[in-house]
Amino acid sequence: MLTLALDTSTPAVSVGLADITAPGDIEVRAEKTIVNPRAHAEQLTPLVQEALASVSAKPTQLSAIVAGVGPGPFTGLRVGLVTAASMGHALGIPTYAVCSLDAIGHAATKDDAQATPLLVATDARRKEIYWAVYNAQGQRVTGPDVSKPADLPPEAAETAGMVGDGAQLYAETLALPLSHGWRYPPMSGLFALAAERITAGADGEALTPLYLRRPDVHVAGKPAGDRRMPSQTQA
Repeated sequence: MLTLALDTSTPAVSVGLADITAPGDIEVRAEKTIVNPRAHAEQLTPLVQEALASVSAKPTQLSAIVAGVGPGPFTGLRVGLVTAASMGHALGIPTYAVCSLDAIGHAATKDDAQATPLLVATDARRKEIYWAVYNAQGQRVTGPDVSKPADLPPEAAETAGMVGDGAQLYAETLALPLSHGWRYPPMSGLFALAAERITAGADGEALTPLYLRRPDVHVAGKPAGDRRMPSQTQA
């Protein structure tokens, strides 16, 4: 089953294609990434077209679409989810959601199970990070949440290692052993975490974004209030 994956939850715009025949039988055929935090809308569609062209495939040959649903900043994340949902609707194929932090956590723990529990942190801007903690099996045990690096709870601040662009940006404050791999959500992680649903023919899912906090913009003359959204633990 030819499957498209995409993620726009970080400064990276990432697209991948894979043939998935079973949960443990995934052949990644293309993966393309551009790091540009201000050009998600301009870069995503051309990347999808390039990925399809690289394997001589047409959109009508796709069987499913997987999207990283964040957490991530509002504008960039919305670009990816609207694109994935629109393509799924137009092609009549199911869409599946994966927490973007989970994709990093799955790949990183698969590479180094000794560095667990593992903190995955991405840049949330405003000097904050989106974060979650993973066990040796790559399963999320805490989070996702958003906070300042210095304000992490003990279960996150005392992990065996950390990974992600937020971990690299705030390495000095977080003061944990840093893995330099998987700065952004890898397509292999998105495919792996959706493969069981795809091969089982599960119903498609609404691509609900994990914003974790309210947009920066609010109606003039009204109090902004608490900008944080209630924690969401399921992608």
